[in-house]
Amino acid sequence: MLTVRVAEPEAQVEVAEGLIDLGGSAVVQEDDRLSTYLVEPEEPTEFVNRAAAQLRARVPGVQLEIEWSLHGDEDWAQSWRRGLRPRRTGERLVVAPSWTEPELRPGDILIVVDPEMAFGTGEHATTRGALRALEVAVRPGDRVLDVGTGSGILAIAAALLGAKEVMAVESDPDAIENAQDNLRRNGVAERVDLIHGLVDDAFLAMLGPGRFDVIVANVLSGVLVPLLPAFHAALTPPRGDREGAGQLILGGILEEEADDVIDAASRAGFTLVAEDLEEEWWGGRFEADPVRGTRFG
Repeated sequence: MLTVRVAEPEAQVEVAEGLIDLGGSAVVQEDDRLSTYLVEPEEPTEFVNRAAAQLRARVPGVQLEIEWSLHGDEDWAQSWRRGLRPRRTGERLVVAPSWTEPELRPGDILIVVDPEMAFGTGEHATTRGALRALEVAVRPGDRVLDVGTGSGILAIAAALLGAKEVMAVESDPDAIENAQDNLRRNGVAERVDLIHGLVDDAFLAMLGPGRFDVIVANVLSGVLVPLLPAFHAALTPPRGDREGAGQLILGGILEEEADDVIDAASRAGFTLVAEDLEEEWWGGRFEADPVRGTRFG
């Protein structure tokens, strides 16, 4: 098992993706420790040195503590499963792995997700924030775009909340396979258009203006900010004061970055109408028409 201790939250996402690239089948996060199981290499010392170099290259300047230990396959599988449990997110959404039996209330919406890495399970604060925002934003019949779908959890939530059309885009081929499995597991594969690609200005322009009612993008702020004008063009233009205004949900943003993101969104034609803060991760829900938002202190 390869374990990496990294204190910086934003770097944890990069390190988790790096562990998957090294061949890990899943990542378990416990506080600032990220662990994955790998088949024992012929030369463990050489492998760990190479892995350390690759991981540090992904997060230059960030301190990493890297450990290698031997565990049986069964021990790892049990440890990984113990780390994942049903979670209630918002009022109605419950996220659970397939091997659990969550307690549901009338009106609950169950999302069953078996991830390839822990960041796609609802265990990460950014995912939970985006789910809470979707629960409020999605209206029956909406057209939704999920940017960087990962395990597919947000696309699944949108479909189960009543969206008539969901487009989920992901650039990682391994994540695409996992997302497809999860879409089928939740019975929404026919309602979600899963695309292996990259959302950029050209992609959104190709789809045309006013294509979506809701866009959710739970990715790093450095990716989000340049896309804000294109997101605005891709959303439904407002009719009247605020009726039918397209909504943009942003996640994956550190609290210290929030003001800069809000300013950039304002310049792109968005107004903050709600925000979410859990741990050090901030998320915002914006509308494409000028509605006053309220900030918390």
